[in-house]
Amino acid sequence: MNRFIGFLALALFIPAAFAAGGGSGIVMESHNDVGNIASLQRGARNFVNYCLGCHSAKFVRYNRVARDLGISEEDLAKYLMWTAEKPHETMDVAMPADDAARWFGRTPPDLSLIARSRGVDWLYTYLMTFYVDESAVFGANNLMLPGASMPNVLWELEGRKEAVFEETVDDEGNSHEEFVEFRQLTEGSLSPEEFDQFATDLVNFLDYMGEPMQLKRQSLGIRVIAYLLVFFLLALALKKEFWKDVH
Repeated sequence: MNRFIGFLALALFIPAAFAAGGGSGIVMESHNDVGNIASLQRGARNFVNYCLGCHSAKFVRYNRVARDLGISEEDLAKYLMWTAEKPHETMDVAMPADDAARWFGRTPPDLSLIARSRGVDWLYTYLMTFYVDESAVFGANNLMLPGASMPNVLWELEGRKEAVFEETVDDEGNSHEEFVEFRQLTEGSLSPEEFDQFATDLVNFLDYMGEPMQLKRQSLGIRVIAYLLVFFLLALALKKEFWKDVH
């Protein structure tokens, strides 16, 4: 079962056409949309099934998620509340912190504000750039965060891929490795397109968790703009009426 494996690690196929210099130089656009409620619902499912085992979201309550995303109490209890008994409880981690620190060398961070601190593009790129590395402790490395202590636990969804590097020499004569492409080693249970959607939904939910009020803020912003537009048209009509006899 995958529900309590618990790491935020999603490796995906990346087209060879995207060029980058390696490391933090690789940045891909997430194209997430917090206004897409269906995506947020899928992202919530992905989060509790694949992240909440080790990563907490201690500033987010289950009932707030259910209310914002239009999830019924029955579905909330059945599909999302793996680490709580009451809807008002926060999304706490399933794995004890001491166990996580002992197994992986550090306590996995809380993800409530990870989208605000890292940015959605960083998160999306991180999820997309895991690859096989036998020299790493857990057999996987990451282009966005080389030497990451988190293993690629969702390899079964994507399959396994290797990163191809080539040695280049810069203008100053320094030699270094540059990422070229990924090569698929084994097929996963999801197609590249399906897994890309999986990652997008998860990043979307992480973005929502960082600021749940943004859903209402955006809706309110549209109403305010609409009000100002109507007021402007009325004011313009009134101005024309006042000045129509002025020569």
